[in-house]
Amino acid sequence: MSRLDTTADLLQLVHQEIGAELVRTEEIFDEELASTNPFVGDIIAHTRRFRGKRLRPILLLLTAKACGNISDAHPILAAVVEMIHTATLVHDDVLDMADVRRHVATVNVRWNNETSVLFGDYLFTHAFHLAASIGTADACRIIGRATNRVCEGELSQVRHRGDLDLTEEAYFDMIDGKTAELCAVACLLGAKYAESSPNVVDALREYGRELGLAFQIADDVLDIMGTEDAVGKTLGTDLDQQKLTLPVIRLLSNLPSEEANELRRQIRDEGSNAGPEIIRLCQEKGILEETASTAQEIANRAANRLSILPESSARRLLELLPGLAINRVC
Repeated sequence: MSRLDTTADLLQLVHQEIGAELVRTEEIFDEELASTNPFVGDIIAHTRRFRGKRLRPILLLLTAKACGNISDAHPILAAVVEMIHTATLVHDDVLDMADVRRHVATVNVRWNNETSVLFGDYLFTHAFHLAASIGTADACRIIGRATNRVCEGELSQVRHRGDLDLTEEAYFDMIDGKTAELCAVACLLGAKYAESSPNVVDALREYGRELGLAFQIADDVLDIMGTEDAVGKTLGTDLDQQKLTLPVIRLLSNLPSEEANELRRQIRDEGSNAGPEIIRLCQEKGILEETASTAQEIANRAANRLSILPESSARRLLELLPGLAINRVC
């Protein structure tokens, strides 16, 4: 069975397990954003095409089911998390000056940067309005703290733009915020609102965090070696923005000092045009395989967190999801 078939089959099983709840999540998402303003409605309709596999709502709902109880609050919270994720994508495309997202023009290209920033803010405010509807301040507090962490990660990335001596430690701290935190909070909310014990909630939060880390590392490999037709978004933006990712950090640390400095010069002067040389050197040094192996190791750690749960079909799907997150490169 091909890798694509494996992904499709897994998603089909996920929809068999929580399909009704995912449909309800989509309905809540659309109901919350419904607008009589035709311009806003046009943007909403356009960004609907950005939605991919719905990883974060899937994580939240599967976690809830694996913990034994999908409540009325869970599809609402799943819509909230997806709304926040969509807002970060809209803002990211401005920061990265990206042209394509999910094979369609980004909001900043279709309209302009001002529209993108304001629409991202619009999504954030709707997310918190929706979170407040479940009748407890806990959800808003938890989601607010996670969103702060996401923004900290993004701010750190901006701060380190052009830092061609970025360390692995700084890189992991950055992606823990900008990517992993939202996966972590999705699993936390799934477990918490299923009335799980604190140790189960903590374990599932860390499961989501490690899955998110693995996903981001795989995404960084794709930014170097993927194709835009296959991935569906603008690639090479990390190099153009002089944002170092794990493969490039490791490559620079493996090169002799003089070669590493020459590569830094190429990245600084040429951006994504340095990509072919980076790919050549990564292949020569085995960096891409090493980085993919790191993503796999973290994904395995995530799956092992689930031993705290009783056996169930939902738990089994959670065990398989880390593989889905990284199988594009591993």
